[in-house]
Amino acid sequence: MDGVILINKEKSFTSHDVVSIVKKITKSKVGHTGTLDPNATGVLPLLLGEGTKISKYLINHNKEYEAVIQLGKKTTTADVEGDIVEEKDVPNNVYEKCEVVLKSFIGKQKQVPPIYSAIKVNGKKLYDYARAGKSIEIAPRDIEIYDIDIIKVDQKNKQISFRVRCSKGTYIRSLCEDIAVKLGTVGFMKELKRTMVGDFRIENAVTIKELQSKLNENDLSDIISIEEIFKDNKNIELSGNNIEKYLNGVKISVKYGDGIYKIYFNGEFNGIGIVSDGKLKRDIVLSK
Repeated sequence: MDGVILINKEKSFTSHDVVSIVKKITKSKVGHTGTLDPNATGVLPLLLGEGTKISKYLINHNKEYEAVIQLGKKTTTADVEGDIVEEKDVPNNVYEKCEVVLKSFIGKQKQVPPIYSAIKVNGKKLYDYARAGKSIEIAPRDIEIYDIDIIKVDQKNKQISFRVRCSKGTYIRSLCEDIAVKLGTVGFMKELKRTMVGDFRIENAVTIKELQSKLNENDLSDIISIEEIFKDNKNIELSGNNIEKYLNGVKISVKYGDGIYKIYFNGEFNGIGIVSDGKLKRDIVLSK
């Protein structure tokens, strides 16, 4: 089993839980391209077998989320898991101006990640500082919000549901807090569902239970092959002595433009190569 499987992660599972379970049921090497919080749900792409070799091509994908902000309360973790540390009235006009406020976040900007995150400062993860009760200066990071839309406004429960498309590295918990502040109150992320990672969409994802059921029937249709991942990249066919040269790391002269190519040996897909200045160099070679 080599390629990518899209898991629709359910609540209470950590991403590492999912990796461990999928490793057991597929009996394959399994990796991931980024985690989801335990209380978050949605698309979690996992790399299977030889698919673990292509992680560098998948880690910079843009994301899409659906989130719910709980207004009027602030928590230690910026989500539902934390303790409430502040309560504040929610102005009556919040719901009238929330669309304008949300749209104001579109664009490139600096964002301060939450203290409860896995970002390392001085070799130590931020959440380790938080748990130890130590304060630490957190440097803002460059992010971009491509689009943001309201899904639902729930005045009774003081909640706003929204959909956001954003760059890698965007923390939705921080975004929820920043939106609440701009609305004149405080808030935290009550719910989060990731609906898209790059071209990987939630409608093509399966739960762990669904995956187990399909594998029991030897149904591998949900595994996206490495060749399919690079379907938009052009092919280079190698044969004869060029195959041995390529496998030995020798650069081969080719009449192709610079870029990333699918490599074929005598008609069989064998991985990914990179062309630069008329020279083809091996990048990912699949074990056969």
